[in-house]
Amino acid sequence: QVQLVESGGGLVQPGGSLRLSCAASGSIFSRYVMGWYRQAPGKEREMTATISTGGTTNYADSVKGRFTVSRDDAKRTVYLQMNDLKPEDTAVYYCQSSHWLQIYWGQGTQVTVSS
Repeated sequence: QVQLVESGGGLVQPGGSLRLSCAASGSIFSRYVMGWYRQAPGKEREMTATISTGGTTNYADSVKGRFTVSRDDAKRTVYLQMNDLKPEDTAVYYCQSSHWLQIYWGQGTQVTVSS
């Protein structure tokens, strides 16, 4: 069992930055693939960034070069550094963990990019 809690969302102007955090508990964090997904109003949830147990990362084309995902296994935390934010980045961001047949989701944190 894994419990996930996101934090760091908020309101930011275009071109600004935010750092999201996802704290995990309940199992051995280092065994789980971690990911960030986002869902904008009226759209389906989409993959934003993932990071494997070995540190391999994957990004959606829309955020490449602007977002960076990282993990700290000792702190049981995954991060999403978001730079040069654009209005189209506005969405609820969800943290996900997965291992074999188990998939877990956080409650989500709102990111709003607007002037």
